[in-house]
Amino acid sequence: MTTTVPKIYSFAEFAGVADAVADHVVAAQNQALTNSIPSSTHNSSSSTGQTPNASSTNLKNGKSKKEKVVNKRFKIAISGGSLIGVLSQGLLERDDVQWGKWDVYFADERLVPFDDENSNYGNAKRQIFDKLEAMGKEMPQIYHIDESLLDDAQELADDYEKTLIKGFANKDSVRLPLFDLFLLGCAPDGHIASIFPNDHAVLREKLAWVVPVENAPSGPKRRITLTVPVICHSHRVTFVVEGAVKASIVKVIMERPEKGLPASVVNELAAGRVTWFVDKAALTETYL
Repeated sequence: MTTTVPKIYSFAEFAGVADAVADHVVAAQNQALTNSIPSSTHNSSSSTGQTPNASSTNLKNGKSKKEKVVNKRFKIAISGGSLIGVLSQGLLERDDVQWGKWDVYFADERLVPFDDENSNYGNAKRQIFDKLEAMGKEMPQIYHIDESLLDDAQELADDYEKTLIKGFANKDSVRLPLFDLFLLGCAPDGHIASIFPNDHAVLREKLAWVVPVENAPSGPKRRITLTVPVICHSHRVTFVVEGAVKASIVKVIMERPEKGLPASVVNELAAGRVTWFVDKAALTETYL
């Protein structure tokens, strides 16, 4: 593996990271909603939020180009952990976030009930979506796992892949889903989403969009995760990492890509589309 250094923005404090990430997210949103390339037909529904317009891109039915732009969607994937707090702090008070045009998917999920503190959707709901509703703002489309399938990781992975297929057109016609922005954190052990450094089967998965994880080495054992090809196919891939506890793993990711940590693999495969937002504490051991 060659050394591929992504764009890295560092800030002295957490607040600086949150504000910069928010700017980055809004820039990605604006690009997605104004891009002249027609968006894919959006014909699925979610259990939370408003019902999307399935005919937004059908010019044959009399839709004008202007109407097509208005009905574009911003497709974003988010992971859990501290990233949720970063997004909450950076985005909630802004008036340029078009929440009603967002389609929010999850990079991974732990197989726990939504009211469990380890649920990525549950944490996002409590820290972001519930607050949006209380503020009277438009709600995004939120695509979470089916809570009734927690007993079977493979069935849940298959079901969430079907959710992606509905949101990004048929799998037969679309090789991979194309997110406008894929947001990730990075844990001290080097895992991203629920792709762990020594889980070679998941790390090397080439065909599936979503796979089960049955024995995660930390946190809840049973999970599902979107795969490396899905992550790397995104228009933008963004890592948000903060804290001195992450310093040693950031050093390995940036300086020893041959170790093959998941984030290093993404840096390589999505080269030119990867951005890192970090605080100074996370870079204390890294020479860049």
